Amino acid sequence: MSDLTNKLGKRIRNYRLKLGFSQEQLAEKSCCHPTYIGQIERGEKNPTIESIEKITRALGISLSQLLEKIDFENQSENQIAEKCYEHILSKNHTEQKSIYCILLELDKYKNE
Repeated sequence: MSDLTNKLGKRIRNYRLKLGFSQEQLAEKSCCHPTYIGQIERGEKNPTIESIEKITRALGISLSQLLEKIDFENQSENQIAEKCYEHILSKNHTEQKSIYCILLELDKYKNE
């Protein structure tokens, strides 16, 4: 499948894991089949917009939040930033806060 399909699947998996849901729990909450959820997360299926909407609703996020920062074009230019964003997104709130504090500290030294 396409790079976009893979990115979307990884992002759905990150949000699911952040909430502590199994694929079966997400499937039940989104009225999708568990196999379909797994295929989407692995980038094997191209989900419909209706399925994505059901999944985002079950995850408690908006469609725009799910698609935020997915670069449809200049992917090679933003790979590092995107990987960092995906990594931070996969962490829980406490871990995200810690990473943010570290980044603020590092930012103090950028002009030295």
